[in-house]
Amino acid sequence: MAKRELQTLVAEQKILNRIYAVRGQKIMLDEDLAAMYNVETKRLNEQVKRNLKRFPKDFMFTLTKKEFDNLKSQSATSSWGGRRTLPYAFTEQGVAMLSSILNSDVAIEVNIKIIRVFTKLREHALTQKEILLQLSKLEKEVKGNSKDIENIFIVIKELLEKEKKPSPRNKIGFKQYE
Repeated sequence: MAKRELQTLVAEQKILNRIYAVRGQKIMLDEDLAAMYNVETKRLNEQVKRNLKRFPKDFMFTLTKKEFDNLKSQSATSSWGGRRTLPYAFTEQGVAMLSSILNSDVAIEVNIKIIRVFTKLREHALTQKEILLQLSKLEKEVKGNSKDIENIFIVIKELLEKEKKPSPRNKIGFKQYE
């Protein structure tokens, strides 16, 4: 694996570690985004407050105390510090909207990476859904044929056992007589 690919994987993993599921949505917290953008959380939130029209409820919301406490308990290794206000939670669309109010090169680059990770998550979820649908369909088709399936598994086990214990073979070549 090339060094660049490894760096990309590490960056993606860092982003994945900061995506949480709250209210049935995948979100990122303001303080995690601020750290990634290399700005103070206070400054990020100031920009958001100045541009609240860009952040409807499906783009951004404030966590409840219970939700925030639950996230803190899930991240025992994280240092959450002493916040005075509850954090903003940004959905994928909210993260995308942040790029319109944060104009630094770092913010733009980080936003692109975050959006790519969200896209991969969505693709992964769709793939899993397809597999589950196919399994469900197969299960319906198989009902009533359980004896056939048992026989298939018996044959497969027998084949695997034969591979474990290969039969002795005659040697090929010239035999030396005494």
